[in-house]
Amino acid sequence: MKLVKQFFGWMLALILLVWRLFCRLVVINDPRPALRLAGRPYIYALLHAHQVAAVVINDDRLMSAMVSRSDDGELLVPSLRVRRVIPVRGSTSSRGKDKGGSKALQGMADLLKRGVPGLLAVDGPLGPRNIVHRGVAELARDTGAAVVPVVVLPSRRFILRGTWDRFQVPKPFSTIRLIFADPIEPSAFADTESLRLEIKRALTMLEATYDADEAERCLEHVKARSDRAARKRTESARSGADAPTRS
Repeated sequence: MKLVKQFFGWMLALILLVWRLFCRLVVINDPRPALRLAGRPYIYALLHAHQVAAVVINDDRLMSAMVSRSDDGELLVPSLRVRRVIPVRGSTSSRGKDKGGSKALQGMADLLKRGVPGLLAVDGPLGPRNIVHRGVAELARDTGAAVVPVVVLPSRRFILRGTWDRFQVPKPFSTIRLIFADPIEPSAFADTESLRLEIKRALTMLEATYDADEAERCLEHVKARSDRAARKRTESARSGADAPTRS
């Protein structure tokens, strides 16, 4: 089974390499040359929905990214490696259970201190969409790295509408735009929470400005999922209340 997963993982990596040949990169408001010149480490803060396009178009000499320890994460490792991305295994906790997120953040911190940029899907792996988790703010404050909010927008894309974040995959022969907000300095914020909120504000503004239709659809998508979850909780509570009790 492991060999089968490795085979499919490397097949996916080969497809990704070919895919990259047919995509064009355009960068808007790029803060990275100035950060590199100053010797500053930086962290890409992007939405989970945009991460495949970000890996396809990666133009850093090297960067790191957090990847879950799941089978799906294992499948992605070869694709990351061929795009010069160091996979750091782990993900945020779920229901109080540590999934290696703290260790992964430490691994990324070590790489940042060696000058390797980090990439974090700030609302992943399970959302809610556009809600920035604390990891990126904690990593920035621990390392002093600048946070560079970015949206990654293909001119032509597949959108997986059934996923929690309307996950996006660039189509071949598309132009992929990397659109940056101004870098965010962690030292300018008194605490992790205020930094987290500023990252959320910057990303929300970027998507609303450059991808307004999708931003609006995502708001509706998130609300619909929330409403469905609320109905299920209500129905479950009613079922429990209506269940006969044993004397």
